[in-house]
Amino acid sequence: MLCLYLPYRKQMEGGNLKLSTKGRYGLRAFIDLAVCGESQPVSLATIAQRQEISVSYLEQLMAKLKKAGLVRSVRGVNGGYSIARPADEISVGDVLRALEGDLIPVECAGIDNDNATHCNGSSQCVSKIVWKRINDSINDTVDSIYIGELVRESKTIQ
Repeated sequence: MLCLYLPYRKQMEGGNLKLSTKGRYGLRAFIDLAVCGESQPVSLATIAQRQEISVSYLEQLMAKLKKAGLVRSVRGVNGGYSIARPADEISVGDVLRALEGDLIPVECAGIDNDNATHCNGSSQCVSKIVWKRINDSINDTVDSIYIGELVRESKTIQ
């Protein structure tokens, strides 16, 4: 079976929202794992070779994904990693949050009514509406894309 290869793409410059390499590489590795690890665990060396990511960096990423309950490891000769739940139950948002933390491009204390006391102008600020919509849109988008969908798409591309 030919497995997914997603080459690194340079992020646009100029203040655009950017995920760190943790998010970009981690999602690539997770998709690779979902595509190629359906029948048996996949070694980090194999993922590292296909995705051109160092094994030591992958170890760090997999530790975060394992802590979040998204992957499981199997020791031994035929060991490696596999996804912990069906791919159709894991969203891109789940993976990115496990690796990056909150996906909030604009921090605004006035967005959350509980934090409004930390913002002096919250009661008169209407720009917080914009920031909330941007934050919600990003989270809604990554939460609506499931790994299973990406696995199926990768198989049709190949």
